[in-house]
Amino acid sequence: MFYWDYSFILPSILVLIIIMGYFFALPRVPIKMNKTFHMLLINEGIVIVLDVLSSWVDNNYKEMPGFILILFNSAFFVFFLLRIFIIFTYTATLLHLDPEKNMVRTWLVRAPFIVSVSIVVLGTFGGFIFYIGDDGYARGPLHFIIYVCYYFYIFYSFSLLYRFRDRVLRVRERRSIFFYNFVLLIGTVFRIVMPEYMLFDTFSLMAIMIIFLSFENPEFFLENRVMSFNSNALRRYVAEKEGTGRFKLLAFVIRDYHEIREIYGSVQTDQGLSLIASFIHRNYPEVMLFYYKTGRFVLLGNVELDWEDIHDEIRHRFRQPWRANNAELYLEVGFALIDCSEGYKNADEIINTIGLMLEKADQLGSDFNILADDSALQDYEDRIYVKRALENAIDQDAVEIFLQPLIEANSGKLIGAEALARIRDSEGRIIPPGAFIPVAEKNGRINQLGEQVFEKVCRFICNNNIEEMGMKYINVNLSPIQFMRPDLGDRFATIVRRYGIKPDQIHLEITEEAIIDEQMMEKQVRLMQKNGFRFVLDDYGKGYSNLMRIKKTSFVTIKIDMEIVWDYCNSMDAVLPMMISAFKSLGLSITAEGIETEEMANKMRAIGCDYLQGMLFSAPVSVNSFLKKYRYGEDLNV
Repeated sequence: MFYWDYSFILPSILVLIIIMGYFFALPRVPIKMNKTFHMLLINEGIVIVLDVLSSWVDNNYKEMPGFILILFNSAFFVFFLLRIFIIFTYTATLLHLDPEKNMVRTWLVRAPFIVSVSIVVLGTFGGFIFYIGDDGYARGPLHFIIYVCYYFYIFYSFSLLYRFRDRVLRVRERRSIFFYNFVLLIGTVFRIVMPEYMLFDTFSLMAIMIIFLSFENPEFFLENRVMSFNSNALRRYVAEKEGTGRFKLLAFVIRDYHEIREIYGSVQTDQGLSLIASFIHRNYPEVMLFYYKTGRFVLLGNVELDWEDIHDEIRHRFRQPWRANNAELYLEVGFALIDCSEGYKNADEIINTIGLMLEKADQLGSDFNILADDSALQDYEDRIYVKRALENAIDQDAVEIFLQPLIEANSGKLIGAEALARIRDSEGRIIPPGAFIPVAEKNGRINQLGEQVFEKVCRFICNNNIEEMGMKYINVNLSPIQFMRPDLGDRFATIVRRYGIKPDQIHLEITEEAIIDEQMMEKQVRLMQKNGFRFVLDDYGKGYSNLMRIKKTSFVTIKIDMEIVWDYCNSMDAVLPMMISAFKSLGLSITAEGIETEEMANKMRAIGCDYLQGMLFSAPVSVNSFLKKYRYGEDLNV
């Protein structure tokens, strides 16, 4: 005979109401984990109510009809078992286990739950799980089945967590999965040992709290500035629909977003973003809206929607100002429409395609709208192809250097060369640097790439007498990301000493992009100059440099960007000659890039350029081809 203590129930009910209120008050992404947690909250509320009702009727069994006792207790055990099955399902969802992939295994896993519920239902009048005797409620001979079911799913969850732990990337989340199952395990022990205190509902609520705080807080999936779903929500939704996605995405990007924030200020810009989101929510309730960072919005909805009309309406709205806090925001946008109605391989394919298409829309202007661009997916595939080739080249030490000659303007003789990185794909085809350098900078491999190029240039100088070829130095390009590395000088100095060459045989080229931070640039240059390295400013004329900044930095050469050279050769004026004269007065030598004709070479020589570089003399060639052509120091006629 049990007499139930309700003292732990009321606090549990109050906490559950708070969690449910917060969870249901905010928008939720329609993904499996959220739907399953929704079911768990509803079931938990039913379990607690049935626990109270069944315990109350059991305490008052003499005054209660028999069928009421049986009904409430049976219903309680059914939902009590459903609780652990839902929690197990939630665990499987977090581990990205798809029940559709192996239906036999899925039904075997469901079997303990189905068998246990069947015993509860069929044993209602047989007293297998419980019975009402002369002394009231009592456990039946098969009551232990309830706990066997619980222990099966708890320990199976532990097993799955260990086996598929790599599918949950964050250690904190793996620990959370372990702890909410562990809390349930402890709760079953208390229910077996002290059933009259009704403590298990409290332990179940503790497990739900862990799930809520770790995975289900709706704010994890919301961008609070615009009260729309965030990029994490988009990735989760798209990943869950892999292979079965039947939707379209209309994405748009605010052009020059960072400049917009500087012009209007962060407060007004955020208010503008909120106005945009409100417009979408109000006019298109049938779509889900995601804010995908830095002024990018994504609308996701059914393929049957008239997406071209939606696109035209939003585009028309952006031709009018957005009024925020008594100010008007004038914003330009570019659009992209992505059709996922045929399915897709994985979430990365869609997420990266969105990024590529919006990148195009941002660069090409507000009138650029990709409504049927099949090339975007090909662009994504191309990037994957380049990324694999790049990683293979770096890992296999297979990055090649090509050399392009630098010619002394007056004598027409070889004076040096610029080293350029090249990689090949699996079939030996060369991939141009314009394709793989941005990938290397984005995936963090640029430092390894640059160091490998630098070392191979040092090896070339060590193995070949470049002075006999008339060469004084070889230029090596530095990425802005490389240039920010504080130990760059020490690493390069170590490589130079290893090959026994002189540091001034290598000139390091930095672009104007690398010197936006003037103090950082001056500090890095000074440190590396102490080790004997010399610096060349590359692509002058297309970045942020000015004469004062160049004056304070000890460059040995300024390389005039080819577009500046071409512009002058097409329409000569006084600007470039005056600029070169100013540089030369500071003791700097000048290299003109992009020389393609004799006429261009003569014009650059006439205004005082010291060195020339371009296709007129040679394209970048492999080391072997370069040696074959220049090892005898032959003159090059300009």
